[in-house]
Amino acid sequence: MADKNRWEEYNESELNELDALCGEYKTFLNNGKTERECIKIIKSMALEAGFKELKGFADLKKGDKFFIEKMGKTIALFVMGKKPVEEGINIVGAHVDSPRLDLKQNPIYETDGLCYADTHYYGGIKKYQWLETPLALHGVVVKKDGTSVDICIGEDADDPVVVISDLLVHLSQKQMSGKANEIIEGEKLDIILGNRPAVSDDEDGKEQLKKNVLNILAEKYDFEEDDLMSAEIEAVPAGKARDCGIDRSMIMSYGQDDRVCAFASLKGILEIDEPERTACCLFVDKEEIGSVGATGMHSHFFENVVAEIVALSAGESELKVRRALENSSMLSADVTAAYDPMFAFAFDKKSAAQFTGGLALCKYTGSRGKSGSNDANAEFIAKLRNIFDDNNAKFQFAELGRVDVGGGGTIAYIMANYGMEVIDAGVPLLGMHAPYEISSKVDVYESYKGYKAFMNEMI
Repeated sequence: MADKNRWEEYNESELNELDALCGEYKTFLNNGKTERECIKIIKSMALEAGFKELKGFADLKKGDKFFIEKMGKTIALFVMGKKPVEEGINIVGAHVDSPRLDLKQNPIYETDGLCYADTHYYGGIKKYQWLETPLALHGVVVKKDGTSVDICIGEDADDPVVVISDLLVHLSQKQMSGKANEIIEGEKLDIILGNRPAVSDDEDGKEQLKKNVLNILAEKYDFEEDDLMSAEIEAVPAGKARDCGIDRSMIMSYGQDDRVCAFASLKGILEIDEPERTACCLFVDKEEIGSVGATGMHSHFFENVVAEIVALSAGESELKVRRALENSSMLSADVTAAYDPMFAFAFDKKSAAQFTGGLALCKYTGSRGKSGSNDANAEFIAKLRNIFDDNNAKFQFAELGRVDVGGGGTIAYIMANYGMEVIDAGVPLLGMHAPYEISSKVDVYESYKGYKAFMNEMI
């Protein structure tokens, strides 16, 4: 079991490894601000590490490394183990979607001297936190001919940013006397795009602000307004991941829920060669809105992938697919809340995850009497303790807040429906779901070690 702080225990080699890992992690965050961008990076890193697409295999044997992707929003990486797949798979599953603002399908309009983009927020957010925050636009526009255009505005040093305005303090007496969730309505989270009219010879001169914005977008990205109907454009906080704290002990960035666990588990599986059981890293979408849709955990994506693997390694067998799923073990790699002394009332301190405590294991999540949680078996937890201790991977046990204060869900309960052993295991964060979240570098490093050890050694 981990003590509270680990910095003093690292030798020079470990500190160098930690710094290198966290530097690479910040690059991952900078380049992966949407689920699509994350999947592209994961796929690229997998190919570089020798993984191949599953469709390129006529059969599968131990040591084979492959991946299968779905709609550019979810991907699963595998390393075939020494044991038959029907004896189970060691799975680490994370999600790559994060809270954000999505542009609607008819987003651009102008009113009273300003041009706006209409949005619908995605996932659980404190809406007021997104006011007066520099935002960037990321996404894809798919035109009628099927060609797609990647969009990124607001990340380069010379790029403009966009923003949602807030009411000035001089006029906000009524606003500030209300509840925090009433400071701004979701329908008013509209982004300011511009204030400059197009140079036009139009006689009516209508919507010149909107026209100018569309002209700029058309010149840079070659699409028309109607193409926005088949676009997915997300507004996310602009700027890069930064070291946080005078001592550079932490990382502050958008999207660490849950890309910190995605990155740590990815690095782990890329370094595995011939595990005892088949190892898998699963990166899914839509967790923040209930794991729905074709790329969410509720889909049959993973089950279908396992069926393909069984067919290529042991011959088609529905029974062996069911056995493989039921005999599997999983770390549901999702973040948890780090203890915050400034908001101590929300935590049971002795049961809260602490910064530098390492990988945080949550036996159960949920609230209202553990409702909606996956309550992991004690026997499974005992096995994990041994694996982590044997590999010097620091870990701790945690709950997400005081009883009846709140709670949160992950993909754990979905995979547990197959009968496999599952537990939540992730990195503690301060400010989870805020535009900028904070992690401890120690916990990123220890989680990477824990995920790798689990995939390599769990039997």
